[in-house]
Amino acid sequence: MKALYRRYRPKSLSAVVGQEQITDILANSIKTGRISHAYLFIGPRGTGKTSVARIFAHEINHFDYTLEDDYLDIIEIDAASNTGVDNIRDLREKAIIAPTKGKYKVYIIDEVHMLSKSAFNALLKTLEEPPEHVVFIMATTDAYKVPVTITSRSQTFTFKLANPSVMFEYLKKIAKTEKIKITDEALQIVVKRGGGSFRDSLSLLDQISTLSDQEIDADLIDKALGLPQDEAIRHLLSAYAANDSKRLRDELIAIDQTGVKPELVAEELISEIIKNPENIYLPLLDKLTDVSRSAYPNVKLLIALTTHASAEPLATITTTRMTVQTKPQPAPRAATVAADRRPLRWRSC
Repeated sequence: MKALYRRYRPKSLSAVVGQEQITDILANSIKTGRISHAYLFIGPRGTGKTSVARIFAHEINHFDYTLEDDYLDIIEIDAASNTGVDNIRDLREKAIIAPTKGKYKVYIIDEVHMLSKSAFNALLKTLEEPPEHVVFIMATTDAYKVPVTITSRSQTFTFKLANPSVMFEYLKKIAKTEKIKITDEALQIVVKRGGGSFRDSLSLLDQISTLSDQEIDADLIDKALGLPQDEAIRHLLSAYAANDSKRLRDELIAIDQTGVKPELVAEELISEIIKNPENIYLPLLDKLTDVSRSAYPNVKLLIALTTHASAEPLATITTTRMTVQTKPQPAPRAATVAADRRPLRWRSC
């Protein structure tokens, strides 16, 4: 059986959810026949960049779209494994050949930012003077790594993470179709953990659908996925604000005993701080972003929470500095001043 994210992958522009600001424009370009030679899709993972690229490639050629189809006029390239200039030169040579069935030969280049500098230069030559029958659709999660010479010659579309309310209704509809019994509260957790990514959210829903034949509630998801409770996160932040190392240690031990990964704790802390931003938490926010990238995330989390910029509370430091008075310096003695003003006398040898 196919995974949910594959089963519910859209097969037409009208079926794409949450990216109407893009699909409406692309649909209109097909309707008017104004097809550009290069498109650049940018945005976070799981927002539908590759899916929309495939759909668009099929619709401009009037091909029926199924996940398993294989049209010679639609070529997908993974730039992560085809980074060299020779790969792009080979592409340029084949691009000259006319399409076999459709009107356009479409090249979908995923993770295009992974191309080498020389490969980008080779691609640029094709974009400057493209064959009329060739369309490039490039997708990337790191737009800043794509040279401006490429972006300036492409129509750029920015894909956004799905709004939580849109994602909730989308998942609720799928859960109903798949006969997955789940409470609204539990579904909200799935939405939150999915982070606006359709693929991640559907994968998570697929995973928890096997937890029970009965209705799935929030407690069951917390236990199954090892998610930290909201109360535990608030206790951690409270202990951090009070600079109470003993409380922090006890709270971390309690969370660790539940089997929750430190990366998830860091993510929940970041989420809570963003919802309730306070100055005291900003230094912590900066450190928490490094937890998931560390080889020892548990150590990184411990250091982030227990290391403050100063051992003293800010209010104490401010009060102390404001009450310190500069001790007046004694005035110079008159004799000394007078001595300094005496004329110099030369001694003869």
